[in-house]
Formats: sequence, structure tokens, C-alpha cells
Amino acid sequence: MFLLLAVLGSTAPLPVMAQTVPVEAFAKASPFSMPRLSPDGQYLAFATDFGEGNHALQVVRLSDMHRTAVLRLPRYESPYQIIWVGDRRLVVAKGRRYGSLEKPIPTGEIIASDFDGENQRYIYGYEQQNAAAGLDRGFGFIEGIGQGNDGRFYMRQLKRSPTNSMLYLVDAGLRPSFKLVASVNVPNLEFVIDRNGVARYAWGRDDQDNYQLFASGDGQHWQPIAQEQVGGVWTPMAFSDDNQRVYGRFSRADGPSALVLSNPDGGQREVLVEDGFGSIGLSQWTRTPATPFAAAPLAGRPQLRYFDPGRPEAELHKALADLLPQQHVTFDDVSRDGQTVLVHLASDRDPGSWYTFRRGTNKLEKVLSPREGIDPTQMAERRPVRFKASDGLELEAVFTVPKNAQGPLPTVILPHGGPHGVRDDWFYDTDAQFLANRGYLVVQVNYRGSGGRGQAFEERGYLQWGTRVQQDLVEGLREAEKQGLADTSRVCSYGASFGAYSAMMLAAREPQLIRCAVGLAGLYDLKMMYKKGDIKDSAYGRNYLGRVIGRSDEELAANSPTGVAARITVPVFLAHGERDERTPIAQANAMRSALTAAGRPPQWMAVAGEGHGFYNDNNSIAFYRALETFLQENIGQ
Repeated sequence: MFLLLAVLGSTAPLPVMAQTVPVEAFAKASPFSMPRLSPDGQYLAFATDFGEGNHALQVVRLSDMHRTAVLRLPRYESPYQIIWVGDRRLVVAKGRRYGSLEKPIPTGEIIASDFDGENQRYIYGYEQQNAAAGLDRGFGFIEGIGQGNDGRFYMRQLKRSPTNSMLYLVDAGLRPSFKLVASVNVPNLEFVIDRNGVARYAWGRDDQDNYQLFASGDGQHWQPIAQEQVGGVWTPMAFSDDNQRVYGRFSRADGPSALVLSNPDGGQREVLVEDGFGSIGLSQWTRTPATPFAAAPLAGRPQLRYFDPGRPEAELHKALADLLPQQHVTFDDVSRDGQTVLVHLASDRDPGSWYTFRRGTNKLEKVLSPREGIDPTQMAERRPVRFKASDGLELEAVFTVPKNAQGPLPTVILPHGGPHGVRDDWFYDTDAQFLANRGYLVVQVNYRGSGGRGQAFEERGYLQWGTRVQQDLVEGLREAEKQGLADTSRVCSYGASFGAYSAMMLAAREPQLIRCAVGLAGLYDLKMMYKKGDIKDSAYGRNYLGRVIGRSDEELAANSPTGVAARITVPVFLAHGERDERTPIAQANAMRSALTAAGRPPQWMAVAGEGHGFYNDNNSIAFYRALETFLQENIGQ
């Protein structure tokens, strides 16, 4: 811990020579996530990853970091949402993960427990047995906290065959009870609740990805709000302190979204933060009932803009940000009295840690550090760069430049997964830092179709997976070459999931440029997505495939790595988990077979028991070591 006054008197650190950091420091999974502060500021709850698919909820007493509870979940299940509904009671929505690359998928089950693990209750889910509550089995999602932390929370209910969206006020005590407070005859909508506990908005997207918004004055009678009424896509987020105005996101012509404050009908909008290039995010909020006071554009290095600087949280946040200019400061939680703040500090070089700041002592104390093996002084700068593609579209890339780099460097193109709605940013990236620590320049491009720039930018990537998206990646590499960073005679492509798809397509499209290609948990046969994998399992997912990859067999083959494998003449390394549900190992087997048939059998790593990415640290370590050797053999010094 340290005094803020001590930070004021600190000096810049002396330069540190780059050292080779052990593979284990990068490969070991981050064990902590989603910390939540109890309303009285005395306890901290957080999700814990014990490795190999084993997760739990832990609670510690902050005064001495004594652990008061460990709630272990079945293998591959993990906390998806954590909220405190009182000073000593919390509620957890469960999720499921079968691999390190996956985001948790909610299971729809909600449980409650006291801070010490006592009085556990199954609140809702597909094992629902509480017939007296009048609720059928289904899926539950935590939608908000009851007023005054009185043991209640709002739960959105989803049934297996949804025809409407329902919101309940749930008492999470020893005898759980449910009160229906809103119902809309449209499925899969999320709710926005006002300061009086009334559901006022319901919004979401239908199976065709059309945006829908409904408004109500009492939570029972709902009217649609068309985009034409407000002049764009308006998504309400929260009500103002006086319950008369609404904070929300607003996008005109499907462009980047701004943060706005408006009347309840979406009119009389005041723009709080906007940016012509990227959407606004990273918003900072006060304690519950939460109100935003700052936000930043998602593109580039985050620069927060304070639009409500007079609030106590805003003043404290700015003071900390000024004292720690190399860090991005996030307030993740604030106690009821405002005296204890849960602070997250992170940067491009620092994977981040959580601290508590107590106003009474004016001290910042570290409480959770997920990546202790990473020394930020040994990590590389991540440099956001904008450039114009050959068709005139402005794009952003992130170059990770090894410490003390001299001259053009061997380079790895690292496409992100997704591809749609996902983006690379300035913050610490494990793959990029590992590669930079081994001396490689890393080029990441937010190609058309990426997230963070509005719906229209995402749609520019539809039906362009194998063509214009790959050209954007190449042109990002050329920008790095133009800046004197990339040695284009030594370039490899590597990625995971859709990034693996891109790695192979780049090798096929640019045989004179790409010297080797690596795919982890990759997607290689587009037509197979209609038959295998979990995307096809919902109407939304099937419609999504039709929009983004099309249905023509000829086009699917032409834009699949398996279909162009004969054009890949460089060494290839394929790694895949045998239990992958997102991109089943049949994808990797098909790519392996296609390359073998073309006379270029790949280096192969199939791992039993793993899913979409590797849970087991030893498997991750083995992969990173194989990756390091493979790159060294093909583009190393």
C-alpha cells in the first residue's frame, strides 16, 4: 500500500533492459475475475479459476483478507454475474465455459449465499422446484439490484420457447419469492429500470438482428419506439438522479455510438461524449444507484472525458488518473457510503490489478493481482495507429513494438477472433506481449467488420471474410513496413478461432509475403459451420451465418482455407482442443487433410479434454513453447 502523497513525490522509473520472460508467466491462466465490493465495503467477492475447468466464487474480508467462503461450481461452470443484495448476502448467475477463448455462456441458473457460505439457496433455473412461486423452469438473468440493498434483485426470465420477455423482483432470502413487474410480448429483451423501481424500457435484437425498443410508463403497457422517431438507434442505459432524464447510447446512420443524456422519449438529446471515428465506452459510474460521470472513445489509447466533474467519485477518479498517468484507472465498485472504492489499474504493459481506496486513510491497497508473473517493466509498448486502406476507408491497427527494438523486425500478423463485434485495443494482450518479448513486431488490425465503430462498419465485413478483410490485414502490415518497423521478408500469420482462419487465408492469398502460418482452435471450412459447432443451434445463429458468410457452396469453398489449401506452400502449425464446441475438431481435421492432400502436411497438436482454447496451464505452456520454436525456425534471427 502507499499514500497518495507518496505518489505525488515519485519520479519516473529508470529504463529497464528487456529480458526473456519465462513462457509460464504468459501461459498461466488469470485466476481472478469479476470482483464485487459488499455495500458496506467490508467484503470482496470474486470468481476464481482453479485450472482445468474448475471454478468457484470466493469471498474475503478486506480488513485482513481472511477467506470467509468458497463456493465451488461443477466443472466447466463459472460465475457469470455476481451481485451483493445486502451487506452479507450475494447472488450469483452461473455460466459455462469449455475453453479459454470462450466467453462464459450463461446457463440461466441463479443461486444465493451468505458471505460465509451459509444459507445457500437455488433461486431459479432449469432445475426449478419451487412450484409455489408460480414460475415454470427456465433461464434467469440478473437485471439489476433492488433499491436500498434490501435483499432483492431484478431477474429477467427466459423460457426454452420464448414468446415474451418477463421481469421479476426477486427476494433472495431463505424463502425466495418472485413478483412479476414487467412483461412484453416480444422475446429476448433486456430491461431498463428507473429510480422508483419501474421497468421503463425493453430493448434487444430479433433473430434477423433488427434493433427493437419499447417504452412504458408503468412496466405493463408497452409501445414501440421506432428509429425514425429519435433519428437513429437510441439505447437507454440508466435514469438520472431526479428520474427525469435518461443516459443512453445513440448512433446515427449506424455509425459510432455517442453517450447522450435525453428526455425519456429520446428527444432533447445532449451529447456528453462522442468521437467521429469510434464508439464511446469505458464509462465510469458512481455508486448505486449508478450514474455515469466520464467515458472515453474505444479507439486509440483511452482518454477519459469528464462530463460531470463535480461528483465526488469524478473528483477522486481524476486525482488518481493524474497521479498515475501510465495507468488506466477504472472504478469497478463503490461502497454505499462512498468511502471505499474498488479500483482497477491496467495499461498496455500491465495486465491489471485491483486495489481498494479508502477515503479515511487516503491509501490505495492492492487486493487482487491476477498475473503476478508479468513484470510491466519488461513488457512492450502497444501503439495504436490509424491508416487508410487502399479503398480509402480509415482503419486502426495496434503495433506491439519490442523493447529497445532496432530497425525492421521479424513480424507476426495477429488477427483477432470474432470476427464481428470484436476488436483489438491498447490494453495488455497476452499473445502480443509474448511474441514481442521474443523479439517479434506484432501487427493487429481492426479490419472492417470489427467492433467499436458502429453497425455500418461491422456490416462492411459481411461476405468479405476471405477477401477484403484479409486485404485490410495486409495493408496494416504495409503500414508497419512504411514506418520502418516490419521486415516484410520475415512475416508469419498466427491467430485463434477466426484469427486462425485469417492466418491460413493470408498464407493462401500472399504466398510471397507469408513465410509460415499458425492456427489455434481454428475455423477452416465455412460450409461446415452450417452442420457442426454451436452457432447453428439458434435461429439467430443460423441467420447470422447467412448474413456474414452466405450460402453459395461455390463461394463458401472459395473463401474457406480448406478450399484453397493447395495455394498454401509454407509451413503450417495447427493446434486444437478435441472437445471444442464452437469450432469442433472436425474443422482442424479437414484443414489437416486438405494440406496433406496438397503435399504439405502441417505440424499437429490435438489436445484431449480441451475446448475452444486451453484451460490446462500445462497445455498452454506446451503450445507457447511449440509456437516459439515454430516461429524461430521460420522467421527467427
